[in-house]
Amino acid sequence: DTLTPVVAECDDGRLNDIQGRHVSEADVVSALNGASSGVVEEGSVGAGTGMVSYGFKGGIGTSSRRLPETEGGYTIGVLVNANHGRRPELVVGGVPVGRLYETVPPVAQALSPAQSEGSIIVIIATDAPLDGRQLTRLAKRAALGLARTGSTARHGSGDFMLAFSTANIIPHYPKEPIFQQMHLADTHLNPLITATVEATEEAILNALTMATTVVGRDGHRVEAISLTRLRAILDHQAK
Repeated sequence: DTLTPVVAECDDGRLNDIQGRHVSEADVVSALNGASSGVVEEGSVGAGTGMVSYGFKGGIGTSSRRLPETEGGYTIGVLVNANHGRRPELVVGGVPVGRLYETVPPVAQALSPAQSEGSIIVIIATDAPLDGRQLTRLAKRAALGLARTGSTARHGSGDFMLAFSTANIIPHYPKEPIFQQMHLADTHLNPLITATVEATEEAILNALTMATTVVGRDGHRVEAISLTRLRAILDHQAK
């Protein structure tokens, strides 16, 4: 038997020389061997190095929620690779930051309409005992978190969400023909849905605020969002 990996991609052609095929087998093996638990690096790292989101430097973002014990004590974790959205769309905490930040983002001037659509990958992990149908429901709800940041999932956007649960271990070679699995009742899904929406929104904002400015192929440069400017806009709107 073989293990078949799930591979996802976002187009980073604005900053990366994709046709150069610079990633070697050794790079892939090194990345797999370097995988570890603990704090996840965010921003312009790994697959996020060449990402552009809302006209700013995008990349990897994470967030999580832990439910109270009265609601099961389950954890929802979200990881995104943010490479989506146009500058005027960006919303932070209900504030139209993209429209207030500046009139014309430099990166948008150099992007064709097709290039500017972009995409985002959203991975949702949970230890709640959910079946495939329930995980699909969570994945769909992640789009609401995406919308909270201003995205409208424009035509040409390649957004997709993938959810999985670690709760049930399915034996590859079961000793018995029948085995049992835990299954959360649908009537108890609401806290997990809320957690998924909140964590998705926060993961996207973390990707933006943790990213750093990157200069890529042919001198193409994508600026990270200015945290000073962002704070000033939010503070002004709060008055």
